[in-house]
Amino acid sequence: MRVTIDAHSGFCFGVTRAIKAAESELEKGSLYCLGDIVHNGQEVARLEMKGLATIDYDDLRTLPSHSRVLLRAHGEPPSTYWIAKQRGIEVIDATCPVVKKLQDRIRACYEQHKNDEAVPPQIVIYGKPGHAEVIGLQGQTKNTAIVIENEAQLDKLDFGRAIYLFSQTTKSVEGFQGLVEKISSLRHDVMSSCTFEYHDTICRSVANRVKELQDFARANDIVLFVGGTKSSNAKVLYQHCKEANERTYFVSSADEIDDFKFQISNLSNTNPDLKVGICGATSTPLWLMEACREKLIANS
Repeated sequence: MRVTIDAHSGFCFGVTRAIKAAESELEKGSLYCLGDIVHNGQEVARLEMKGLATIDYDDLRTLPSHSRVLLRAHGEPPSTYWIAKQRGIEVIDATCPVVKKLQDRIRACYEQHKNDEAVPPQIVIYGKPGHAEVIGLQGQTKNTAIVIENEAQLDKLDFGRAIYLFSQTTKSVEGFQGLVEKISSLRHDVMSSCTFEYHDTICRSVANRVKELQDFARANDIVLFVGGTKSSNAKVLYQHCKEANERTYFVSSADEIDDFKFQISNLSNTNPDLKVGICGATSTPLWLMEACREKLIANS
């Protein structure tokens, strides 16, 4: 049996940057993080052992002044910075530069067009409602932006008004292009002459992983996809792997490897050259994938 780890899996640039910032700041003293630093329970636990304390928005409002709070890669709305300033809290801003650039673009669009008409134009975000990044993006428009997750939700829009479309950085390129085509078609149906601008703000380092993961899944007989149960990215990428190889299984820790060892063992008995691939989401640490590989080899 040959076990390999996908070279393209693991933390994206933004998460890697946030993790390094946390580790560096922890060397200086106590540190809080607003929300889970990454949607992976194993990595959160590892950093908690180093002293990182995860807090929520209620906690932020009651922290002592001069506390230090790290803002994760997902980004935050302006209100979070305002609260921190009022409380005298030191902010360590680990917002992903790609997300930060998107926040700036949406805020600039909002400021430029908010007074264009008697009825303000619509800033639309293709994203998951309630997702941490999307909350930060909505905050740039004083929460007036409309969030849509798919074409079925386009009934939220008024095609007789201007539309400015952006995307959460981790959404599907194909999904975004589909929305652009559908909005264009619906505007044509109602003969709308209002402005329609769309901005593809999807992070390509994340978007390209779909093809890379599917190629990896096809190259292996069995795939173990390692991801956090809270991670939207993990759920989506797992499904893409499953489409490419039906023998793809989701695991969140090395302890779960035991659930599949009999299936793998039976297949390896009939196929001595069995290829097992281990991959993960943009929120999956390399060390966790390596732990899964070690556990799998030890059980073989």
